[in-house]
Amino acid sequence: MSRSIDYGNLMHDAMRGLIRRVLSDVAENGLPGAHHFFISFDTGHPDVELADWLSDRFPEDMTVVMQHWFEDLDVDEDGFAITLNFGNNPERMYIPFDAIRTFVDPSVEFGLRFETQESDEAGEDGDDPLPPAGGDATPDQSGDKKDADVVRLDSFRK
Repeated sequence: MSRSIDYGNLMHDAMRGLIRRVLSDVAENGLPGAHHFFISFDTGHPDVELADWLSDRFPEDMTVVMQHWFEDLDVDEDGFAITLNFGNNPERMYIPFDAIRTFVDPSVEFGLRFETQESDEAGEDGDDPLPPAGGDATPDQSGDKKDADVVRLDSFRK
């Protein structure tokens, strides 16, 4: 029986640990300086807790911004809860770390992107998979699929 090291999942665990540490620090001390986060996540994840009207509006994924107004950030081992403002309508939500697809702090040009096997392959309806952020990555010449990529922040700039 052959055994190998699963570097992809090990990297995902390490990246989620980094996000956990950053958010825990923000929960204790607030956002320092110009730091702010764009966090996209899978709204269909079974452990995501979201208002019905938000899950109806965003049935697949959603991006939230943690910057000027957020309250009650509570971070645990598996995810975080936060209250965000949607058009003067505060909503509490819970986002598990393994539901996060991207985590970006544009103030320091830092970003993480999580990819799953499902997002690497064409869907059942024949759709092409989404390209990596920036859309200009070339396929790995060995044919191997990457488990994680760093997000290019150029794709978020206007």
